[in-house]
Amino acid sequence: MTTAAPHSYRPDIDGLRAIAVLPVLLYHANVPGFSGGFIGVDVFFVISGFLITGIIAREIDAGDFSILTFYERRARRILPALLAMIAFVLIAASLLFLPGDFTGVAPSALAAIGFLANVWLFTETGYFQGDAETTPLLHTWSLGVEEQFYIMVPILFILIARYAHGWRIKAVLALTLGSFVWAVLKQADVDGFAFYLLPTRAWELFAGSLLAMGVVPAIKHRAVAEIVCAAALGALVAATMLYDRHTVFPGVAALAPVLAAAALIHCAPGTWTGRLLSLKGPVWIGLISYSLYLWHWPLIVFWRYTLDEKLTFYHSAGLIILSIAIAWASWRFIEQPFRNKARFPAARIWRWSGGGIAITAAASLALIWQGGWQSRFDAETLKFASASADHSPVRDYCVVDRIADHSPECTLGASTQPKAVIWGDSHAVEIAWVLGEDYGAQGEAIMQRTRGSCAPAIGYHSAKDERCAAFNTAVLQEISATPTVQTVYLAGYWAQAPYFAAGIDRLLDQTITDLHAMGKDVVLIGPIPTQPVPAPRLLALHGRGASTLPTADFIGETAWFTRHYPDWRARGVTIIDPIDRFNDNGRTIIVAADQPLYYDEHHLSLSGARHVLGALPQ
Repeated sequence: MTTAAPHSYRPDIDGLRAIAVLPVLLYHANVPGFSGGFIGVDVFFVISGFLITGIIAREIDAGDFSILTFYERRARRILPALLAMIAFVLIAASLLFLPGDFTGVAPSALAAIGFLANVWLFTETGYFQGDAETTPLLHTWSLGVEEQFYIMVPILFILIARYAHGWRIKAVLALTLGSFVWAVLKQADVDGFAFYLLPTRAWELFAGSLLAMGVVPAIKHRAVAEIVCAAALGALVAATMLYDRHTVFPGVAALAPVLAAAALIHCAPGTWTGRLLSLKGPVWIGLISYSLYLWHWPLIVFWRYTLDEKLTFYHSAGLIILSIAIAWASWRFIEQPFRNKARFPAARIWRWSGGGIAITAAASLALIWQGGWQSRFDAETLKFASASADHSPVRDYCVVDRIADHSPECTLGASTQPKAVIWGDSHAVEIAWVLGEDYGAQGEAIMQRTRGSCAPAIGYHSAKDERCAAFNTAVLQEISATPTVQTVYLAGYWAQAPYFAAGIDRLLDQTITDLHAMGKDVVLIGPIPTQPVPAPRLLALHGRGASTLPTADFIGETAWFTRHYPDWRARGVTIIDPIDRFNDNGRTIIVAADQPLYYDEHHLSLSGARHVLGALPQ
């Protein structure tokens, strides 16, 4: 059996922690050039696997491992700052959050206390989805992964030491490979399983475990170590700059940051890269990295929540400075005292930990009982805030998700053969419902065929949805095979970057040709202006005078798409351009007839869909 190397302090690992936490902070603060900053969490996983597994292995081999002592150390390290941060989140959310956003805070706090935040978030939201921006405890998912890992590993190692002596490395290698293969198999499914849950993340921690157990041979030649470390640091920088929210992650893409972090841990000592990581600045950031990770995201969420615009450079700079200052205070006055065994012996740590968990859990349960706590706001605020629920009643089951194979049967209007189809991504959903009302009033029906983030264009391939292209082909075949269908409505989130990158205008042009060849009339719903933050929140917190997207900006951003309008009209396409209905003195509007036109920042509410369709020719 190979035993982990003796423990000694390595300043370069604290420096690597800085390399992990700063990209996360800058990514969340919307600093340009850090679109892949989320890979910092993967670096943390490797570091954690190396350090903590090494401790467990050494103590088991020495025969003095105690699960109780192990978790006492984890409690000292994790709980004080975590509980303080959660208390802050509960108080701040009570003061700031509107009812619809407030209801999720207390349950997420309970999940974070029980280190199940990753499981809760998997069932509720997605890391890159809009509602993540109103989830101040979103970042605690990684603590859930780590602590679940450290429930499993000590038990695994104890069992191996007792019943399968000599198989520890083989078992860890098998688990690492199995976890990685699972992550790759799940990487294209954006249900959140691969991102949030331990089975597909464990390989990243096990990568550090394998280093701690001496599996990787030492690099004997200084020149080779220098090259490997420089390349590893370069790989981390490249991933931070080149990855973004559209990168299929984790899975294969996570190999780069994980292997780079492992390489730096393995060979940095004695190299120029190791000296760079051991400088006072990186080491200082590394020392406060846990508190910096804990506090930065809630600060960003609450700061951004109160704005009526996107984060500016000055906002981002202020948030970064504030996050570092609070992280230092948290490290100095919360973390450090509780790590002092003379000041807080084991019995006291358990009492304080148990008491802190009980108080925070009780507060969370009380807030869950309050629900949205609407009594905090006046009637007009509540009216505007409620627009976040003004969406299609069939949105949940008439939008094919990205892991389903077939479109559900979803026909709106009268119980008769459909006369039309609305085909699109999630931007088509509310339009479909309103069209269903119109068709139903005439005794007719319309089919809804919608799939999230899947443009209604033959030949469009989504990097994150391998079934999108097949879905579109099936819809086109269904349209061809349904002779009663006379009109096809096309609607999508045309303004988004992946559609532009895929040349969606060219693919849509060919799709229109295909539909015309079938004898179908085509109605195109143009781009919907994207607002800086969700419109119901803008109106509820800032009133009708809140800042909205300038019309000229939106027209410029979508010119690559709208330049085709003259040609499509000449070919018989009816175009409904929302900007014709959303422009008021140079700014886009978010409210009409006293009704919010969006239920978030870019999806129309039912009121908004009715406003758009008011432009339909009679």
